[in-house]
Amino acid sequence: MQRPRVKVVDVLKLEPPRSAVRVKGWLRTVRDSKQVVFLEINDGSCFASVQAVCPAALANFEQVRKLTTGSAVEVVGELVASPAAGQRVELQATEVIVVGLADASFPLQKKRHGFEFLREIAHLRARTNTFSAVFRVRSMLAQAVHQFFQDRGFAYVHTPIITAADAEGAGEMFRVSTLDPANPPRVDGKPDGKIDYTQDFFSKPTFLTVSGQLNGETFAMGLSEIYTFGPTFRAENSNTTRHVAEFWMIEPEMAWTDLDDDADLAEAFVKHLMTTALERCADDLAFFNKQIDTGLIARLQHVLSSSFERMTYTEAVRRLEQSGQKFEFPVFWGANLQAEHERYLTETLVGRPVFVTDYPTEIKAFYMRRNDDGKTVAAMDLLVPKIGELIGGSQREERLDVLTAALEHGKLSPTEYSWYLDTRRFGTVPHAGFGLGFERLVMYVTGMENIRDVIPFPRTPRNCEF
Repeated sequence: MQRPRVKVVDVLKLEPPRSAVRVKGWLRTVRDSKQVVFLEINDGSCFASVQAVCPAALANFEQVRKLTTGSAVEVVGELVASPAAGQRVELQATEVIVVGLADASFPLQKKRHGFEFLREIAHLRARTNTFSAVFRVRSMLAQAVHQFFQDRGFAYVHTPIITAADAEGAGEMFRVSTLDPANPPRVDGKPDGKIDYTQDFFSKPTFLTVSGQLNGETFAMGLSEIYTFGPTFRAENSNTTRHVAEFWMIEPEMAWTDLDDDADLAEAFVKHLMTTALERCADDLAFFNKQIDTGLIARLQHVLSSSFERMTYTEAVRRLEQSGQKFEFPVFWGANLQAEHERYLTETLVGRPVFVTDYPTEIKAFYMRRNDDGKTVAAMDLLVPKIGELIGGSQREERLDVLTAALEHGKLSPTEYSWYLDTRRFGTVPHAGFGLGFERLVMYVTGMENIRDVIPFPRTPRNCEF
């Protein structure tokens, strides 16, 4: 019986000598020294590759000599101690099977490639050192998300991707429709009349969700603690390094909690994710620390050892105004804090992550609990060095009359949100939650500077390739 494949990550842990080890992967490099061919094989299971030494005695040695970078091979051989510097073991090949050739047009030759170029070939960039490391870290962080909440008794709820409700009230949503755009039905049959969405698939205007929060709240009113983790969408015409049209959100919702409880959970959550990355992705983070963001590991360790600062929005604005720093966007009470303000707070004024709380009512969403001062809401944003906002959350408005008035103030129909208001009609309780953009978290943990480089296939304005 044929010996099973051994992943490269496991091969590199074995103690030599080991006979008949079978490795399968793609070639990072091929070196031909006439009587011996050296194949560097990587299968994506770890950052490192394993070297296969292929002697002229191989039956298909001439075929092996013609192999090129990117080709897929299966190699059987004896694992021995390596005399070469920088590698503990190597494979003395006794059999090389060519599984799939890569022709001369394979774009990932042995040289450094710019990230912009690699975005153009996103279907191949998992073959590179940087992106294989990014997506291993992303995978591990996703598993850590579930571990954190499951260990605390949270129920994982799959909230809908297609919705009729705008959870943010901002209107930046992708429409979902089966109507013929060239000839949609019109109200009363008039050619210039409004589109008759009663004839659409769902009999009303529907959209891709911007958040699972509202649906999550309804389940928290029955299960007490829940979380969602899924794709969300924003039809925002933004071409920054921090925005994409499709991204993943983690959103816990908790009954019987206030804003302080919400911040406590958020801090524990972020520290759990940092700890997991440092412990389980050490080789990948060492690469990022050396090649992408010097000081990355020290910064993550600093976060773990720090208690997160908490200050009100009013205090944050005061400190920014008194800092003497010149900002592109003016700072004043009532304005949204921009990334430059957030980074200055965390990197210069405080030197660690900061929860900014109690924002002006007019710049926050309708569902946030109104504070007694009549001017602010019980909201929080977690700001971290280098990224800015990582988490946004709030205590939710549990009072039916106040929430109804907030909907009307935001020109949202209480009738359309009647199902949401039911949670306040039937046994309302104080509750809170937050949202964490998963891609921004991956950026923070890896040091990558563009959100397009931490999601497999980025969706941005005028770009929906692959």
